[in-house]
Amino acid sequence: ITVKSSSQDTVTAAGEEGDDPPKEEPWKTALKTTMVDVEVEEFQGHKVSLWELLHSHYIPEENRKELLELYEAGELTLEQVKTVVSTIVTRAAAAAA
Repeated sequence: ITVKSSSQDTVTAAGEEGDDPPKEEPWKTALKTTMVDVEVEEFQGHKVSLWELLHSHYIPEENRKELLELYEAGELTLEQVKTVVSTIVTRAAAAAA
């Protein structure tokens, strides 16, 4: 059995990919558009996205990865992620004070 691959196919595939900007994952968009009101130092007085909170210094990397994996897999709802993230941020800020 011989498999032929022409460079033309590769160019076409790459060209087609480049035509449309990559679409963002729906779960990621939801995290970026869901705003939270957290009363801690730099976020006080304005709403911040869940995505921004997840990537703030208040959330340890292991926790962030775990939360993102669980949410992406559908094991956590957006509301559950919101509650967990808000709680972690609030506790971390209180501990630092």
